[in-house]
Amino acid sequence: MKNVLIIGSTGQIGSDLTMKLRREIPEGAIVAGYIPGFEPKGELLESGPAEVVNVCDGKQIAEAVKKYKVDTIYNLAALLSATAEKFPLKAWDIQMNGLINILEVARENGCAVFTPSSIGAFGPSTPHVNTPQDTIQRPKSIYGVTKVATELLSDYYFFKYAVDTRSVRFPGLISYTTLPGGGTTDYAVEIYYAALKGEEFVCPVAAGTYMDMMYMPDALRAAVEIMQADPSKLKHRNSFNIASMSFDPEEIAAAIRKYVPSLKLRYEIDPVRQHIADSWPDKMDDSCAREEWGWAPSYDLDSMTQDMLRHLGEKLGK
Repeated sequence: MKNVLIIGSTGQIGSDLTMKLRREIPEGAIVAGYIPGFEPKGELLESGPAEVVNVCDGKQIAEAVKKYKVDTIYNLAALLSATAEKFPLKAWDIQMNGLINILEVARENGCAVFTPSSIGAFGPSTPHVNTPQDTIQRPKSIYGVTKVATELLSDYYFFKYAVDTRSVRFPGLISYTTLPGGGTTDYAVEIYYAALKGEEFVCPVAAGTYMDMMYMPDALRAAVEIMQADPSKLKHRNSFNIASMSFDPEEIAAAIRKYVPSLKLRYEIDPVRQHIADSWPDKMDDSCAREEWGWAPSYDLDSMTQDMLRHLGEKLGK
């Protein structure tokens, strides 16, 4: 992995991943692909090349791949779960038609492809505790449907055309660098902002709603390490369960109150988000990722909370 195109580079994962790869592969071209209206700014724009690359435009993808001799594509273009429910046809277009465009360009140009999956790929009939790597996947959201289809299509291109496709099933991701973007697990980011601003946090999912979560530095490591893994050791490809921590709103609030005792919490349940959350795993079994490519998280709830509050405090001037 040397010359990398990151489609969706200004999103929650993409902005952090682009900068991580630019630091770790200084001799390579790490291309920030974006669409008009979501242009890279500041260090993201100034530290490396950027190109307009709409995932729904195969020609733009191919032109960027050839211009920079790209060997690896990170496909991070997607509508998150709650937003996708409002715009299901748009979600399908971006997540499925966009993936076909990328896979075809990868097939023609010999690129490896990372397309993240999610805990959203599971559904209410999936075992919720220690969710197995290989189990029933019958999601009830358009986001989940596209994630299952993404996994299957990526495997198809590997077996049919030998395209080096790999991915992980991300839990809810918690980051201090970008604002929440319409995901069911975003409350676990929003609550830190409320704590530091001295605002009451209004939680959209009920107490007792457990979901897998992960701090962004661990998620970024996973996205890089899976693409660097020895392919001969990969029994699975699309997609690996990865896990770090599982908590409900009361537990994350308690973790924050260790450092911000004034945090106030009340509930106004969003039926859409609650319905989605109830269908997702409480905790995934990530033993296959640990065995096949050495996955291991670095952060738990307390260490993440300390780091989040420190960085967000600096960002907010608190």
